[in-house]
Amino acid sequence: MDQTATPFSTASYGTVAVLIPCYNEAVTIAKVVDDFRRCLPDAVVYVYDNNSTDGTADIAHEHGAVVRRESRQGKGRVVRSMVREIDADYYVMVDGDDTYPAESAADLLRPLMEGEADMVVGDRLSNGSYGDENDRAFHGFGNNLVRWLIKRIYGFEFSDVMTGYRSFNRVFAKTMPVLSPGFEIETELSIHAVDKAWRIAEVPIDYRDRPEGSESKLSTFSDGYKVLKMIMSLFKDYKPMALFGWIALLLVALGLVAGVPVVVDFARTGLVDRLPTAILAVALVGSGLLSLVCGLILDTVVKGSRKQYELQVTEVYQTLNR
Repeated sequence: MDQTATPFSTASYGTVAVLIPCYNEAVTIAKVVDDFRRCLPDAVVYVYDNNSTDGTADIAHEHGAVVRRESRQGKGRVVRSMVREIDADYYVMVDGDDTYPAESAADLLRPLMEGEADMVVGDRLSNGSYGDENDRAFHGFGNNLVRWLIKRIYGFEFSDVMTGYRSFNRVFAKTMPVLSPGFEIETELSIHAVDKAWRIAEVPIDYRDRPEGSESKLSTFSDGYKVLKMIMSLFKDYKPMALFGWIALLLVALGLVAGVPVVVDFARTGLVDRLPTAILAVALVGSGLLSLVCGLILDTVVKGSRKQYELQVTEVYQTLNR
């Protein structure tokens, strides 16, 4: 990556806000703020301090960032406050750990400004830079697992789901429901964009590992579990017919497996010799049918919510065009 890249002037396209959620990033925040102010001279750099105890906020302020605080702990909560409180035409969201190059910000913004995308993802995986730089066990496996699940459930194949380097336009930001409290936020953003048919672009970036003295706050297993839990929760919320349909199919199949021998015996002898098995078979089939009904009802509710969301998006567009 060319560290002397020409600053990208965004003044003719609209306002740009660089959003940096931070928790104890005193080692790196000065460089991150300086780099983005140099590469995007027309943008406003916002640092949201999330209860840091190492002076992160003071350092960011000294280097020209607009510093705000979010007392509720968790990256997702910080992002929720950012998109609610900050108005801009375009947003660049990046971590404060100096793992993402500011020189790539222009590449993340261009698809938005040219009307080709609503969210742009900084892809660390395609060029191999993440694998070369990151030596934390299971991180690559976790990313690949999440990518696979999203592809199977939602039909969209991301090159990199867990990246913290993204950009999006105003309408996407202002209509995005942020439910995640923590590091699940990247997964939620990705699934939301796919489910609501937003235009998504991916830009390869050169990832670099944290500098010496900077420590990751991400827990591979506990945060990985939260990400998987978020995927299944959104699967239920966004595609209930698919989820409950598969559950119904499984229950009915198990009920038939248990019930067919009972029916065969009854046809041969006229007696129900395996009454507990017969009751189990009826319960399984009944539960399957109940699951199917739940899926149909929830699917109707989701379609209604989707229509309301589309109207909300249209209203935001109309407000911007006034």
